[in-house]
Amino acid sequence: MLRQTASTSSRALSSGLRAAVQRQISRPQFFAAPVAASRTINLQQRARWYSDQTDASKAPEANGEGAAKEDPLAALEKQIEDKDAEIRDWKDKYLRSVADFRNLQDRTARDMKAARDFAIQKFAKDLVDSIDNFDRALTMVPEEKLNATEKTEHLQDLVNLYEGLKMTESILMQTLKNHGLERYDPHGEKFNPNEHEATFMTPMADKEDNTVFHTQQKGFRLNGRILRPAKVGVVKNK
Repeated sequence: MLRQTASTSSRALSSGLRAAVQRQISRPQFFAAPVAASRTINLQQRARWYSDQTDASKAPEANGEGAAKEDPLAALEKQIEDKDAEIRDWKDKYLRSVADFRNLQDRTARDMKAARDFAIQKFAKDLVDSIDNFDRALTMVPEEKLNATEKTEHLQDLVNLYEGLKMTESILMQTLKNHGLERYDPHGEKFNPNEHEATFMTPMADKEDNTVFHTQQKGFRLNGRILRPAKVGVVKNK
């Protein structure tokens, strides 16, 4: 009986130990799956983080290499375009400056020429009255006395005076002509309102209409510009 009890106790002990071992074995297996899964997730996250970090570290290098290949060329092209635009701007300014300077030279030359040509304009206007007096004095001598075959002493003195005045007038007019002042007589010419001043008009059947038939006062030009228009009588048949 004692032997049966011992065998029964040993069987119970062995079954209890077996159950405890099974529980210990089954418990680690129950928690092993989540732990392994968590470890797998951590490893994947670490691998992903490492790969992202590697890609991120490589991306700037790739971008830097692309920028190193493209940016200097683009910057150089931009600089060339800017320089070309600046060159065009300076060229335009240069051409404008040259044109303005040449225009200034031409205008200055014209002004200087006009100043030289018409510097004596006021003096010439005051002088023409004296020249008119020479002309009046010469016209006061009758042609009959100048062309007389027999000249008395007084008549010869008059002829000598006339010739002296005539010579003085010729020298004076030549001197004035050298300085641009000329006298003109429009007798027989067509009436020109830019050069003539009509003091009276009269019909004349034997003359063409609008013709100057009488010169009351001779005109003067100074270097081609009318200094004083001639006072004339004009034919007006219509």
